[in-house]
Amino acid sequence: MKIYVPGPLRSYTANRAEVSAQGATLADLLGDLDRQFPGMRFRMINEQDGIREHIKLFVNGELAPDLSTPLSAPDEIHIICALSGG
Repeated sequence: MKIYVPGPLRSYTANRAEVSAQGATLADLLGDLDRQFPGMRFRMINEQDGIREHIKLFVNGELAPDLSTPLSAPDEIHIICALSGG
């Protein structure tokens, strides 16, 4: 599957904006991403295995509600990071 990586997370992917990973669910996919790019999952997932509030994951253009979201081979995943500050 194609995963589109936002700028703030590209330090984990050697500045690649697009990477590939596999998984039957978002949880599986993020596990594969973390094997390939150690530390990346922790930036998106909290200690309770929930998606961090400043991260949104979209599967084929639709917001994924949680990590149990099912995936299939042709899916495209967009990782979106919210900006904050003052």
